[in-house]
Amino acid sequence: MSLSAIGAFARTHDPDRFLCALFAPEARREAVFALIALNHELARAREAASNPLAALIRLQWWRDAVEEARSGRPARRHEVAGPLHDAVTDGALDPDALLGLIDAREAETEEGGLATEQDFVTWLRGTAGGWSAVAGRLLGAAPEACEVLRALGAAYGLAGVLRSIPVHAAQGRCLLPADRLAAAGLTAEDAIAAPDSPPVAALVREMAAEGLTALADARRDVPAEAIAAALPAVLARRDLARLARGQATGERGLGDRLAVSWAGLRHRV
Repeated sequence: MSLSAIGAFARTHDPDRFLCALFAPEARREAVFALIALNHELARAREAASNPLAALIRLQWWRDAVEEARSGRPARRHEVAGPLHDAVTDGALDPDALLGLIDAREAETEEGGLATEQDFVTWLRGTAGGWSAVAGRLLGAAPEACEVLRALGAAYGLAGVLRSIPVHAAQGRCLLPADRLAAAGLTAEDAIAAPDSPPVAALVREMAAEGLTALADARRDVPAEAIAAALPAVLARRDLARLARGQATGERGLGDRLAVSWAGLRHRV
């Protein structure tokens, strides 16, 4: 298929959601690509910043870009800001919903990390869950269906955090909640210093099993036109099952891609 620049950006930086976006109606697909690209930029705000203040400045830059699109001012000269501006001015993406995604990322800039499991869940529902809810809205889902999508997206976020513990450790970061770490006899510093240690591995298995149970119990009644926003849950289910068994997730394989494609074609997750 021929890809736009923003589609190529989404494929490069977030191949999971890019694959899911291919099941969106063609008329809305470019807006979904722009949303994927924005999410990537927000997710790397803390990673790419030298300190929390710099991360907050990056997030504010995106707030300003959204507000400028809302007010009809010219788009910023940026490979993501331009397509995002178009999606907002075309009415595909709601500025307030985008600002909510940006606000949710502020939790990642806190020096002490996420203190409690409730903070962690709120963050997951606002970030990965928020992405799915916003994507569902632009694909025509009603508010109630968007909240179903939020829960499904949060499961994908949980799987992503658990898969990325070694990567985050290499960056000097730990996104696991402090109270769950403490209950396992760990601190964030322990997880950063030895992300593959038996205590960390045991906590990952435990949290993955809990997430898998929650996902199995979650509602999945999503309208067919919004299935692209729900498809990350297919990957979440596969990842959480592997993590709960103590298996490495590694690179995406053919089985993952086929599972997403089959669910997308059936319009069921």
